[in-house]
Amino acid sequence: MIHDPHHTITALTLRPPFGLSVAFGDGITFNVDLGPMIETYPTMNALRDTALFNQARIDARGGYVVWIDDDLELAADNLRNMAVEQSGGIGHERLWGWMDKHSLTQERAALALGVSRRMLNYYLSGAKPIPKTVWLACLGWETTCAKPRRTKHTASSAARV
Repeated sequence: MIHDPHHTITALTLRPPFGLSVAFGDGITFNVDLGPMIETYPTMNALRDTALFNQARIDARGGYVVWIDDDLELAADNLRNMAVEQSGGIGHERLWGWMDKHSLTQERAALALGVSRRMLNYYLSGAKPIPKTVWLACLGWETTCAKPRRTKHTASSAARV
């Protein structure tokens, strides 16, 4: 995978107990708290061990923070998304989730939000911050335009009427 500057980690500093300060190739540095993730996801529970957590390092290409090669690592784009969300912004993964929830293509999502497809791609890649007005447009579209998802009806449930 080729990493864009905004998804390339250039520097990493530990912020005890479970925080990181992560600098990216586009010159932006974020602080991210991994504590909630460590407690929530069993695959991350090993990082409760501060000796292991303190071994965090950047992989050779700047695409990951690594603790145990091929077993315990976090991708730069996920870290950046988490940091943006923790700092009160709207992470690119939230926009992807909204599109998936409503089965929207990039073209239909751009039309729904009143932005160009190119700008939507900047938001989806994390290259540009997502303005709160764009996220509010997502929420507004949900309440006014979204079609409800169909639920499956089985013959047995219909027969119980």
